[in-house]
Amino acid sequence: MTTLRQVQITFDCASPGRVARFWCEVLGYELPSVPDDFGTWEEYHASLPPKERDAWAVAQDPTGAGPRFYFQRVPEGKTAKNRVHVDVRAGTGLVGAERLAVLQAECDRLVALGAVCDQVLYADEENESCINMRDIEGNEFCLD
Repeated sequence: MTTLRQVQITFDCASPGRVARFWCEVLGYELPSVPDDFGTWEEYHASLPPKERDAWAVAQDPTGAGPRFYFQRVPEGKTAKNRVHVDVRAGTGLVGAERLAVLQAECDRLVALGAVCDQVLYADEENESCINMRDIEGNEFCLD
């Protein structure tokens, strides 16, 4: 019998807290509860030695259904195309102009949060429309 495993998606980044808050807005996720004795995550991180401040952050599905996103600070910047990317399923079940309108509205919302729209791929005989984007640190993702 196969055992079903939960997954966590990990992002290397320069500013984990900032990127985690961005993805919370994109997905409707939340930051986890603040550790005891602290009112905010900022207070918690301020209590740490300087090298450990904003070293990591988490965005999690409040329902527990979706994967946990973990963000870890790394010294190097992004230099190449992602080998794996997130597809944000904003247009599931929609086709044609209705799908494109929903994707474009979501794209506009995410651009206002700091995302970048790279390319709108319009529907053809084989594929429905999707939009290629980048998050606030340049990680590629798609609105699908």
